[in-house]
Amino acid sequence: MRSHDVGELLLAETASSAGTTSERAQALLEVLRPLVPFDAAWIALADPLRSSFSSLASADLDDRVVDIFSGPQAAHDIETAGVDRDRPPVSLSDLPYPAEELPTWAECLIPAGIHECLSVALFAHGGRHVGFLTVLSESRQPPAPAARRRLGRLAPVLAHGIDPMRSVLSVTRLVRGATAGTVLRRDGRTEPLPGLDAGPLLAVGSPVLTAACGRITDGQVFSSFLWPLGGSHAPDGHARVTALAAPDDVPAVLRGVVVVSPAPDLHGLTPRELEVLGLVVDGCSNQEIARTLVVAPRTVAAHVEHLLVKLDAPTRTLAAVRAEREGLYVPAVPRSARR
Repeated sequence: MRSHDVGELLLAETASSAGTTSERAQALLEVLRPLVPFDAAWIALADPLRSSFSSLASADLDDRVVDIFSGPQAAHDIETAGVDRDRPPVSLSDLPYPAEELPTWAECLIPAGIHECLSVALFAHGGRHVGFLTVLSESRQPPAPAARRRLGRLAPVLAHGIDPMRSVLSVTRLVRGATAGTVLRRDGRTEPLPGLDAGPLLAVGSPVLTAACGRITDGQVFSSFLWPLGGSHAPDGHARVTALAAPDDVPAVLRGVVVVSPAPDLHGLTPRELEVLGLVVDGCSNQEIARTLVVAPRTVAAHVEHLLVKLDAPTRTLAAVRAEREGLYVPAVPRSARR
């Protein structure tokens, strides 16, 4: 087997290896170097919603250059050169204008002795933009055609290696029977979760997402709750909503994941009893629950008595613990907001 074939196999193994995304990215650059020789390199995650990049790993670049690469000017230069598109690797010599017209090159790279490059946007399966790679050379000669072809062939492998959704998807596998899902961003927007549609419950601004965000913000790594479908009295039953905090090795812009799945065993609890149980979990007294639901305190007392029996819980406290543990909590939100 030729050395390049061995190297490409090693690159694929590295892309599929364990560890954090940054660790994998650094290892990928080390394995890539003999395959596509370079004097320096940089690999970054893309944030398509903000048209920016966050550094994952680099080779033979000082911190100042890495900081510049991660800034808005470099992102603008990448966009100007068209290297943020799904296309074969682009070199500096391919551009229809001199490198000096790109500030990143004029002010940073050329003074550092870098004169050529091969740059490629990294796209995961399905056309999702996940990152960017540039390999830099001190030579003034354009990259060899063989190097261009090889890097183009290896780009999907590199994309797989740095894809942050791999960690996110591993977390969502904890939820069985998922029917919908979305990725939460810290700026309030969402991103698609590969393999799952968001569905109407997880639309941006929905009360379901608000409730899920609140749980993640409170520091809960994994939590679930019930959501009534079709209105506050759940004429269409309930769905289970699971909120999962983002793993540590994904970009800081990602807050977590929200997944919808079928409701668990409800222990025979009626929609009203589940609503009362949710308020018990929130620490409300019978009087407070009565005011919230606009019913008589004796009605609440009867509901509480029934749910204690159905949960085989001798006390309200134990009932609340079991509700949280089994995902039977229904958040208290305005009824008009439930859909």
